[in-house]
Amino acid sequence: MSISFPVRHETVPVRVGNVVIGGGEPVVVQSMTNTDSADVMATAAQVAELFAGGSEIVRITVNTPEAAAAVAPLRSWLDQMGIHGPLVGDFHYNGHRLLSQFPECAAALDKYRINPGNVGRGSKRDEQFATMIDAACRYQKPVRIGVNWGSLDQQLLARMMDENADRSEPWDADEVMREALVVSALDSAARAIELGLPRERIVLSCKVSDVQDLILVYRRLAERCNFPLHLGLTEAGMGTKGIVASTAAIAVLLQEGIGDTIRVSLTPDPGGERSREVTVAQEILQTMGLRSFAPLVIACPGCGRTSSTYFQELAGRIQSYLRNQMKVWREKYPGVEDMRVAVMGCVVNGPGESRHANIGISLPGTGEKPVAPVFIDGERAVTLKGERIAEEFQDLVEQYVERHFGDSVANADRMNDTAGIQG
Repeated sequence: MSISFPVRHETVPVRVGNVVIGGGEPVVVQSMTNTDSADVMATAAQVAELFAGGSEIVRITVNTPEAAAAVAPLRSWLDQMGIHGPLVGDFHYNGHRLLSQFPECAAALDKYRINPGNVGRGSKRDEQFATMIDAACRYQKPVRIGVNWGSLDQQLLARMMDENADRSEPWDADEVMREALVVSALDSAARAIELGLPRERIVLSCKVSDVQDLILVYRRLAERCNFPLHLGLTEAGMGTKGIVASTAAIAVLLQEGIGDTIRVSLTPDPGGERSREVTVAQEILQTMGLRSFAPLVIACPGCGRTSSTYFQELAGRIQSYLRNQMKVWREKYPGVEDMRVAVMGCVVNGPGESRHANIGISLPGTGEKPVAPVFIDGERAVTLKGERIAEEFQDLVEQYVERHFGDSVANADRMNDTAGIQG
């Protein structure tokens, strides 16, 4: 049975450095540093970690003169490290001053993030917003106009609340809030265009913390514009709560064809890896069949038939191994990211799941014979036993990758050589 994927919401393509958002391009994974941006070395190390983990765009905080002064050296240092991915500057409150006073910062960034609720109050708002858009025009940079419900323009919200009170059938307060988010984004985009910023340099977002609100807001936003849309809960939370909430919201919208770039805003554990949010974002896209980043490991949850933890340990070991190897395999073995590996714990579903994978192992459950059949492309290939099952299975995975995906490189080289001879 073939699967019909949703028709993507049609959007204008926006180039951010060497990445394109929207225009039918694959959904882009973003992340953000949590270092003090004035500390070039610490920020460079985390940016490198995020790009190495698979982030395709990284955002940094630019909140002080010291942080703004550090942006150009940071960009230079990253380039020396061979890291050329796009850097986005996140501006609030004083972005107009920082972009004006530090032209090298404005030039070094690949995109600016502007929050319409935090660009100024009263008469200063329009002037300060115009200053930031002027910098984007001067340096030919795209802008994400990112509205947050925690910092929504209070003048706009008050006006809309007053208008709502005059309705014959007033909306509830939450509905007015959702509409205010959309209006803030669309009005700000329209004003940016009036100031000279081309449509193809504008990305929009309307972030909230509640799953249902996010879905309702983005459905409305997608109906009323063709700007690329950045998805994500503004504060997803910690641990499983953050992962589940982000997945629930983002997956629904992606399934409806809405969203061109995503970020999973996880609160990291103390000392935890910042790149965890990148892995979750990738896994959302991959499990939905929208993109492939690394081979998938299928493993059973365990039950009374699997009293041993051996298959859990092996599954974790194989998954870590595959992700680490992707740093080398991504270029050496094109297509390997679509590979499926099964590590199963007993005879009930083990052989069947292993047959469905490219390569799979069915480990013995409680009371079963101490042997582990390995299936390759649906056929039983070998039976492992003894103390080195894990090492031997990993060797078989390596051989499978070399044999099946290494050939694609050789074939591509041969095709190129043949084309060169014919030319």
